[in-house]
Amino acid sequence: MNLKRYALLTSLFLIGIMTAGCAGSGSDKQTAANRTVAEEFVKGAALAVSFTDPRVADMKGVAANNRLQLFADDQSGVIAVLDKSSGEVWYSNPPERDSDQLATGINKDLLSAQLKLDFHNAFGQLSSVNSYTDSVIHKQVKFENIANGIRVTYQFGTDEKTADDIPSKLTKARLEELKGKVDKTGQRALMIAYKEDTDPSVYVRNESLAGIQLKRTLQAFEDAGYTDEDFRKDLEALQLEQTKPEPRIFLASIEYTLDGDSLVVKVPASGIHYSDEYPINTISVLGFFGAEGEESEGSLFVPDGSGALIHFNNGKINYSSYEQRIYGSDLTMDNANDGVWEEKARLPVFGMIRRDGAFLGIIEEGDSVASVHADVSGRLNSYNYIYPSFYVVNKDEVSLDANGQERSLPRYQENPTKSDFTIRYAFLSGDEATYSGMAQYYQQYLIKTHGLPEPKSASESNSGWDAPFYLQLIGSIAKNKHAAGIPYKALEPLTTFKQAEDIVNQVQNRNIRNIKLQYSGWFNKGLDHQVPDQVSVDRAVGGSKALQEFISFARDKHLSFFPDVYIAEARTSDGFDVTKEASRTLRGDPAKIYPIEPVLNQRDRSKAPSYVVSPRYILNVVDSMLNELDDYRLEGISLQDLGSRLNTDYRTNDQIDRTESETISEQALTKIREQNLEIMANGGNAYAFPYVTDITNAPMTNSGFKIEDEEIPFYQMVVRGYIDYTGMPYNLSNYTDMNQYILKCLEYGSGVYFKWIHEPNYKVKDTDYDDLYAVHYEQWLDQAAQIYGNVNEVLGKVQNRKIISHEKLSDGVFKTVYENGIYVIVNYNRSMVQADGLNVEAGGYVTGGVQK
Repeated sequence: MNLKRYALLTSLFLIGIMTAGCAGSGSDKQTAANRTVAEEFVKGAALAVSFTDPRVADMKGVAANNRLQLFADDQSGVIAVLDKSSGEVWYSNPPERDSDQLATGINKDLLSAQLKLDFHNAFGQLSSVNSYTDSVIHKQVKFENIANGIRVTYQFGTDEKTADDIPSKLTKARLEELKGKVDKTGQRALMIAYKEDTDPSVYVRNESLAGIQLKRTLQAFEDAGYTDEDFRKDLEALQLEQTKPEPRIFLASIEYTLDGDSLVVKVPASGIHYSDEYPINTISVLGFFGAEGEESEGSLFVPDGSGALIHFNNGKINYSSYEQRIYGSDLTMDNANDGVWEEKARLPVFGMIRRDGAFLGIIEEGDSVASVHADVSGRLNSYNYIYPSFYVVNKDEVSLDANGQERSLPRYQENPTKSDFTIRYAFLSGDEATYSGMAQYYQQYLIKTHGLPEPKSASESNSGWDAPFYLQLIGSIAKNKHAAGIPYKALEPLTTFKQAEDIVNQVQNRNIRNIKLQYSGWFNKGLDHQVPDQVSVDRAVGGSKALQEFISFARDKHLSFFPDVYIAEARTSDGFDVTKEASRTLRGDPAKIYPIEPVLNQRDRSKAPSYVVSPRYILNVVDSMLNELDDYRLEGISLQDLGSRLNTDYRTNDQIDRTESETISEQALTKIREQNLEIMANGGNAYAFPYVTDITNAPMTNSGFKIEDEEIPFYQMVVRGYIDYTGMPYNLSNYTDMNQYILKCLEYGSGVYFKWIHEPNYKVKDTDYDDLYAVHYEQWLDQAAQIYGNVNEVLGKVQNRKIISHEKLSDGVFKTVYENGIYVIVNYNRSMVQADGLNVEAGGYVTGGVQK
């Protein structure tokens, strides 16, 4: 918000307070005027129920439906939701927060806040304001009725003037003029505020002017009718460069509405205002919604990887609290630490499970710029809590060389995120108040909002009721070679199309069925191919004719064929206009991606980088690629990045933020599906779900953050029955025991996955692909057949069936139930256990149930 608009916005806000109500601390007595406001606050809410629950006796009824009742406190901004099905009340802020003995200072105030804004100052340093300390206490809150709820608008900060609002110097004539317009108190204040300079015709402001003397001086200027025009003239008269500070004022609104079994909370982008001097970095919403204290039992659900639980009061306050960005990092920002391994949060959800109820938070708008935060009692306060935050304006540092001295200056994205921030809090009760219930709820939510493809059936599978076997084959790689002592790069074939046919025949001869073949490194110069706006099949793997023959072979063999491509990442600068087509960082540089050094697990900047393709070119690339592939009559395609990476473009005057990038990715996926191509996606972020048929490298665990207590297959419970999936290739995983991998596939309902080449392993030695160790197919064929046989024996009975529940029976023992009645109990322990009345061998499993 620029300065010219500030006065208008502030005056409109203040008018709104006078007409719609104001808030103060909960302990203040309500004035007669505020009683009138409170009456207006609930006026027109035609409620079919009476609000008599003693837990909300001091709050006002706002809205109700058949399931929920919404209440609000017009003094503190606190809201509460009563779930009539369970009798649970969910508060935006802990009711007993004033008695918290641990929280102090700002941490105490935050317990009463509904919004927190983190902003940058002129030096790029982060500060924060919150709706309690900087709004409620100053009675700067406005309430408005809206359909099915209320809107609460906060002004953060005040326009209190400082010494910089008056000139640092005044001419003697001006000072005498001002003194002549005020009373003796004002005259005395002016004489204290200004003292004679070395030039007797000039008076300089007292540097120690503060407190009551500053207030009296400011009042004297006001009483004298001193204007902004007078201020400008006085500066010009003495050639001063002083500028009035822009008020550090922020405005933001939060809307609460009831929708069936949910409370929908929205922070509209149109209601967010800030000065150019203080850009908002992030907005945190309802940081303590449903927060539970030290005596409570329950868990926080976080979307880390496949999903994880943080148990209330687990005592892990010496470890970092949980914070994770939805959909992973943005590669146009500094990715120096991007190589540090952690699972991505691929679902925009979070939740809380307590003894008598649960809520699932679904981030409906702003998911691509959202992060989820969670912590347990004992660190900053006595509560267990979870909440989302949203990026508004990102910042980076720009280095300048001035007179041989390097300086770093902050640089911000030009425009704030173009999205509202909306969270749906869905309330669950009874048997549904579990993480299995949350997953089923989210699955049904996605179905209703067209967030999942049509459910699969046995007839859609090439091999009927068989679990999928995923196989990635590497075609060719670029390798350094020498001729007459001169180095050059050439394609090294690792698996030609003919060799791929040979591997498939050997795999099928071992009774491995429902093969889904992902073929990488087949066009535009190998594995690190050029951007596919043109497609030229590499002669090293057989050329265009060999590809056509392999497509016919795949159809005859009833296997699904997915040639693999990168679209959002230019793996090489060859044929790519870095200046025009690469995303720009906030520093103005093309966004580079350096390969990860396998040993150190960090970006290796000694090697040639790849580049982030600007989202503005994605649709053009997809159109060109589809046109180039049209003659091959493909039935599927594998996307390495389009379903798993979201990047911005900070190009000056042509910015594309991450929410816009998500929309572009969805449009690109739509174009591919409209060509009747099945899509195999790597990683699988939630926005890609409606378009994909298969997911590889799906999260099969959490990141193992110290604060977490359990990993759960939440991701799998959401997508199974609609999308086939598998984790990372077994032969490149950390599994040292084949049985452990089998158990994980059975527990999580996952297909089997291998990554192979036809040539010996030494072919990748001393190349940029030495992470492809142990990939020669012959050493894995028999083990693959054994693993698949065990997995398919169980999962073949539940292929295309949903997971309806998952539970931990004891340490290392888990039970998964599928929708047709079949269940499997797995035992990861080294000794036999008894579970559900059954003996389960060490490292083994049992199945049961009547197939429906």
